[in-house]
Amino acid sequence: MGTRKGMEVSIGIAEAAMMANVDVIPAYPITPQTHIVEHLAELVADGHLDAEFVPVESEHSAMSAACGSMAAGARTFTATASQGLALMHEILFIASGMRLPIVMAVANRALSAPISIWNDHGDVMAERDTGWLQVFVENGQEAYDHVLWCHRVAEDHDVLLPIMLNFDGFILSHVVEPIEVWSPEEVKQFLPDYVPPYRLDVDNPWTFGAVGIPDIYAETRMAHNEALTDSQKVMEKAWNELSEVVGRKYHAVESYKTDDADIVFLIMGSVAETCMTACDQLREAGKKAGVVRIRMWRPFPFAEIAKELGGRKVVVAVDRALSTGGCGGPMASEVKGALYHLDKRPQVIEFIAGLGGRDITIGDFMDMYDKGVAVASGGALPRYELLGVRA
Repeated sequence: MGTRKGMEVSIGIAEAAMMANVDVIPAYPITPQTHIVEHLAELVADGHLDAEFVPVESEHSAMSAACGSMAAGARTFTATASQGLALMHEILFIASGMRLPIVMAVANRALSAPISIWNDHGDVMAERDTGWLQVFVENGQEAYDHVLWCHRVAEDHDVLLPIMLNFDGFILSHVVEPIEVWSPEEVKQFLPDYVPPYRLDVDNPWTFGAVGIPDIYAETRMAHNEALTDSQKVMEKAWNELSEVVGRKYHAVESYKTDDADIVFLIMGSVAETCMTACDQLREAGKKAGVVRIRMWRPFPFAEIAKELGGRKVVVAVDRALSTGGCGGPMASEVKGALYHLDKRPQVIEFIAGLGGRDITIGDFMDMYDKGVAVASGGALPRYELLGVRA
């Protein structure tokens, strides 16, 4: 077992980026992400990390600079949240389309207006189709581990795609947790130096971001989509290798007490731990509840979801973002697509909860479970419910 240290999760993410020996950090501060890039700036200024810290004038510039440094072959890390992620929107497509393996930590936060600095998943859901790999973590240890894992996956020559590491703003970013830090030997064993297959080089020139005329554009988009989908194999392999190095196991989809569960909660992010506590209490009361957590958001794990949820009576899907004017929750929509082809598929109840940082309590999960029981007993299936909203 490695050394355990109590540290704020944002500091842990910055420390993991230092352990990854990143070369360039283009960054702009935004709540609740700021502590990550502040600490990285300190590490560079104090000589603990030999890297270029680029204090840019906006998040749009941060992602633009990240594209330039990554294209030049430098291991690149950045972080953002909410409106900052939205300001990057234009450049996110360029980063993925040019196959630049940037790693970005996103402290998930609600989007304005009205102004909210608190947590939900609206920011990343607005960017789910930008062609980036995307994963969610539930606690500080997972966040620390996945910084190193993200570099390992993104830089694999069979992947070469940027990746977002999503962690809940304030709920995780500003909380002190015990984190087991990796030794330099473990990092070296797990994460090789980045050797770009191609890069900006005046002596060996490459073309980046050329014009895609109609005769080739559709094929490039298809190739991009296939590369993103195929990356799941590398992601699983990297999780297996991480387990071999530090003993912690991660998967695209993870289950909790689901073996005999009739009603299963489906959720992403830190609130999954509250959901598992509620599940424990339901089990103590003799109720067959379980929890399925999605870690891999892009590519979406269709086969794993179908395997975990097929044959259940009811799935209680808890989204923390609202697809405004659409189907309800983005996660629930994907899950319904994953289950549609099954002969025996569950009823999916959609709940939208925790918007703008509103608490989701154990009692809320109990109420959602009771509504799941009602549907399982033949009750009407609502389109979706915005949990706890006042009339």
